[in-house]
Amino acid sequence: MGSAKLRRVINRDRLEADIAAEAVRVFAESGYEGASVATIAENVGLSKQNLMYYFPTKQALYQRVLDDVLDNWLERMANLAEPEGEPAEVLRAYIRAKLAFSREHPLASRVYAMEVISGAPMYGEQIRERVVPLVRKDIEVFERWIAEGRIAAVNATHLLFAIWAMTQSYADFAAQMKLVMGREELQASDFVAAEDTIIKLVVTALAP
Repeated sequence: MGSAKLRRVINRDRLEADIAAEAVRVFAESGYEGASVATIAENVGLSKQNLMYYFPTKQALYQRVLDDVLDNWLERMANLAEPEGEPAEVLRAYIRAKLAFSREHPLASRVYAMEVISGAPMYGEQIRERVVPLVRKDIEVFERWIAEGRIAAVNATHLLFAIWAMTQSYADFAAQMKLVMGREELQASDFVAAEDTIIKLVVTALAP
């Protein structure tokens, strides 16, 4: 690939990433139906027509946003499927990774949550194809640990649901948390306290 062509590819990738980043904010604030492609374009300094050269429809842009969220989330989830690891350490790493996602990408987490809460009308197939197989592998790891006496007997599926709920709430329900604590924003210390609390709850409950 020639240098000029490479620069064009890099510039296009960078611009698409900028568009997607702004789209995350708008979708998180307004939902899919309320989001305006014209607003997203204006906020990144493009005309609507120029933006639609890169993303021909609002659905295509929404799909890109959710793909980015899921790619990031699944990369972090992959930490759990380590059957030979020490359960407590694997769980600690997993909880830290999930909380880090909530801290670093709260708007992305909310966009994904809004899609799921609405019944995943536009992203259900991707969830079935990409999330379900990995979750089943994680459940198999839990069940293997239980069979080997390495963790207490629990319903592995609902244990995963509980970990998701505890960690993702720091993104999806941050507004409520800020109101309760009387803060403008969640602080780094809040995530440290959350990590410590959730890890203690999970690891203690699973002690064989």
